[in-house]
Amino acid sequence: MLRAALILFACSAAVVGHAQDKLSKEEADQGFVSLFDGKSLKGWKGAATQYSAIDGLLVCDKKGSGNLFTEKEFGDFIFRFDFKLEPGGNNGVNVRGHEIQILDDYAPGHAKLKDCQYHGSIYCKVPAKRGHTKKAGEWNSQEIHVKGSHWKVTVNGVVIVDADISKVEGLEALAKKTKGPIGFMGHGSRVEFRNLRVKEL
Repeated sequence: MLRAALILFACSAAVVGHAQDKLSKEEADQGFVSLFDGKSLKGWKGAATQYSAIDGLLVCDKKGSGNLFTEKEFGDFIFRFDFKLEPGGNNGVNVRGHEIQILDDYAPGHAKLKDCQYHGSIYCKVPAKRGHTKKAGEWNSQEIHVKGSHWKVTVNGVVIVDADISKVEGLEALAKKTKGPIGFMGHGSRVEFRNLRVKEL
C-alpha cells in the first residue's frame, strides 16, 4: 500500500512539474529568461483579475477581455510560449502596442474573417500563413522574433509571418517604436499559456 502511494505521489508530482514554467538549460545558456513563475502574476500588470496562475499555467478567464502586460519593456527580443485555446478561442500578443492574433482558425464562427485576422497575423495588416495551428484543446508552440522593424512569427516550427513592417502601409509609426511591454489581449474566451520565456537581443 505504501509503495503504491509513493508511486502515485511521484506520478502526481511529475504531472504538476510538467505544468510549471521550466527553462531548459539550453535556453538558459542562450540567454532566455522566464516571464512567469507558475504561481503568481509577479512581474505583470493590467487586467490581473481576468488572468490567473492555475496549476502552473497562466490562464485568461473565459470572460476576460482585458490586457495583461509585463512590467518590463523590451526592445528587440525573441519571445517563446505555448498556448491552448478552447473552441472558438481568441486572444492576442501585444508587441509595441500592436496585436499579433491568437485564434482558433478552425472555429465555424471564424470562417469568414479577413485573411489578416487569422492566427499569427499582425492584426489587420500582415496576414499569416494558415493551417499550421492545432485544433482547439491541443497545445501549440509559438515564437515571436522582433529585430527592429523585422517581425517573424513561427508556430509549431513553421514560419507563418516574416515581414519588414516599415514597408507595410499603416505600420510606419509602429516601425519607429523601439520598445514596449509584451502582453496578452483577452477577447472573452479561456486561453491557457505556459513556458513563457524571452531573450533580449
